[in-house]
Amino acid sequence: MKIGIIGSGDVARTLCAGFLKHGHEAVIGTRDVAKLKAWGEENPNAKIGSFSDAAKSAEIVVLAVKGTVASDALRIAGAVNLAGKTVIDATNPIADAAPVNGVLNYFTTFGDSLMERLQREFGAARFVKAFNSVGAACMVDPKFKGGKPTMFIAGNDSAAKKTVAAILTDFGWEPEDMGEAEAARAIEPLCILWCIPGFRQNDWVHAFKLLR
Repeated sequence: MKIGIIGSGDVARTLCAGFLKHGHEAVIGTRDVAKLKAWGEENPNAKIGSFSDAAKSAEIVVLAVKGTVASDALRIAGAVNLAGKTVIDATNPIADAAPVNGVLNYFTTFGDSLMERLQREFGAARFVKAFNSVGAACMVDPKFKGGKPTMFIAGNDSAAKKTVAAILTDFGWEPEDMGEAEAARAIEPLCILWCIPGFRQNDWVHAFKLLR
């Protein structure tokens, strides 16, 4: 498939390389092409362009930016370029305030989520929450002694979720569909929980698993 990545940070670069590794085409979009010059030389199969370039050329769009600029990034990418497309939302609504005893601050409440806000603003896109509850180092082909980790997903479009679930399976995850967009209210805070061992013990290599 043709994948468009909106963002140029660690998560964006990791997922872009992961899609290339698994046989997809990928364009990574950035506001500053020079920022990715060295990375592009190490990943010559990746195409580098603007947010709009990445979204327009894609069959599937991946949103991998800071939560505080997520809406702005999608506006720059262009609503028309997102319409009808699956958008994998890897963002979290992390506030600019510093963590308190390892606990991140969010700018959303339990009655709303960042993905719901994005879905309302860009109603023609098909958002699916994924990749937000683990660090970049473990996003692609994770290896844990306890087996495959679980990636919780949510979104209003069943076909889009099936597409994302297939990608997650290829990437070495067990996808778990939590339902419609409202479920992002529970999935997004998993990032808070995931980060606590990192901030408190410098343990950034772990993931969640749903057991039955």
